[in-house]
Formats: sequence, C-alpha cells, structure tokens
Amino acid sequence: MAIESVFPRANARLGAAAMVVLLSAVLAACSGSNQSAPQAAKAPVAPAKAASVSAKPATVAPNAADRLAAMSVDQLMDQAQKALKEDRLVAPAGDNAFEYYLAVLHKSPNNRAAQDALRETFPYGAQTVDQTINQGNYAEAQREIDLLAKADPTNYTLTILRSKLDAAHKMATQQQQAKKTAALAQAATAAAAAAQKQQQEQAAAAAALKQQREQAAVARQQQEQQAAAAATAQKAAVVKAPAQTENRNAQVVRLVPAKYPLQAARNGEQGWVDVAFTVNPDGSVSNAHVTDAEPRRVFDRAAIDAVSRWQFKPALINGKPTAVVVKRRIEFKLSGNG
Repeated sequence: MAIESVFPRANARLGAAAMVVLLSAVLAACSGSNQSAPQAAKAPVAPAKAASVSAKPATVAPNAADRLAAMSVDQLMDQAQKALKEDRLVAPAGDNAFEYYLAVLHKSPNNRAAQDALRETFPYGAQTVDQTINQGNYAEAQREIDLLAKADPTNYTLTILRSKLDAAHKMATQQQQAKKTAALAQAATAAAAAAQKQQQEQAAAAAALKQQREQAAVARQQQEQQAAAAATAQKAAVVKAPAQTENRNAQVVRLVPAKYPLQAARNGEQGWVDVAFTVNPDGSVSNAHVTDAEPRRVFDRAAIDAVSRWQFKPALINGKPTAVVVKRRIEFKLSGNG
C-alpha cells in the first residue's frame, strides 16, 4: 500500500490593483481558504516509471492531441506532476499540467487524483492567465482561459478573466488608435507649417529688407509655438500608468512533503494536523506549532518537521516584506492503487 501526504492549501489575499483585488477575491471563493499550490497525489512509482521508460513510441505523434491520447494514465499522471513541479500549469500548449490531467479524465473519468489536482490547481492557473493578460499576450490568454473552462466551465473566475481580457484588448486598441491620431495630427501640423513657411518666404523675397527681418522674426515665433504645440500633443498621447504599491500574501516557493510515521502506517492510522507558523520577511518559517490534530500526537512531529522546511515568497505590505502568521492543515492518508 503506497503512502502519500496531501499538501495544505495556501491562503489567497487581495492585491493592490482593482482588477487584481477582484480576481483574488473570486479565486479565494473558488478554492476555499488556506489553499496553496498543490502537488497531485503520486501514482505508484514503479509501474509509472516502467511505463514511461518502456513505452517510447517509434514515431513522434503528429500533434499534441495524438501524443496525449497515446499515453497511458500512469504516464499522463507522471507528466502532470512534472509539469506542476516546473510551474507549467496551463502553458505551453500540449505540455502542461491541466492538459495532462484532462487527458487522464478523458481516459478515466472517475480518477480522483486528477479531479482533486484540477480543482486545487485551478486558482493558480487563473493567476497565470491574469499574468498573461498583463503581459499583453491576448491570444495566449484566450487559449489558457479556454483550457480552464474545460476543467471547470461554471467557475465565476472565468467571467472575471474574460472581462479583464476584453477590457485589456479594447484598451490596447484605443491606445493604438490614439497614437495614429496623434501622428496624423502632427503630420498635418507639420504640413501646415511648411506651407505657411513657404508663403512667408515668397512674401519676404518681394519685400524690403526691413520687411524681411520682421517676417523672419514672426517665422521664428511661429516655429517656437509649433514646437510647443507638438510637444504638448505628444505628452497628451502618452498614457501614464498610475503608481501602484504592491501588496500580496505570502506565496509558497518550496513544499517539503511530510514523512508518514512508520508506526502509524503499520497501524493503518490516518488523520490530519492543523499547524500555525510565521512566514518571516526573508521567506523562512519559524514558530511552527500544532493548533489541533486528529488523532492527537500521532502526526504532530511529522507535520512540524515538514512545515519548518518550507520556503515562501514573503508577504508584501505597501511593497515591504512583512512577517505574517499562516495556518495550514496537513492530512495524512494511506492510499490504495487508485
């Protein structure tokens, strides 16, 4: 019987920007409190490894869909876990955790490990999509949203992401149009100035020296006004992003799995431990202690030892790393072959 630890869920908090605040709130509602980046339950090691080594195809599948269809459930689970470790949640296309887990469910619709992994990973996939939108990669963001929709089509987070993508795309289009309009206006101003200058030069050629000097002075004044007008138009075309001060919750960087106590495994005992600890400004963990457990004092030490070795990105308050107290539940379960 294989032994596995179900890892804790991280607590999502609000960001500073309005859209990020709304997105984070929805993510928290969808994933529940105290949720962190999951690692899916591992399939039996020996069979999965043997399959991945011996099942190398003679030819490369013509596309990603065929490649996924040709893989066994164990191979798909192995690739999904590898993608999670390498932070490939929804990208690149055809080689990410979500597509591997969805392929597992296509072959085995009741696979609990794949179902749990998709549910727990969904908020982090949504965060990745949000970052893709912020980077201006709208086509890729649409692909990632469509992929999330296959995992949970009714999740309200998708509505938020689609709205943000639509708004960002419209804003980019408006900015491009504003630049074109400013360029046309500048060209028209330059053309008008050139025509006016030509008329002034023709008039100056037929006038007396005094008149030429007066016209030259007028021309210089007009050029200065035109330069000032062009500079004003150029400044008006620049869209200044509002200054933002970053706020975020502590984000897990490295999860160390809890070791299943040997005696508990032999006795067939299962349970959970609630642990509270401080995430320091440098991302380290301190003051880890048990707040509740079932059964008591069976898995406490294993949970404390694991949590003490975790590493986080520290919480930021007004852009400054700040110590925060975090709570996690670590579950200890004995898994069968499923």
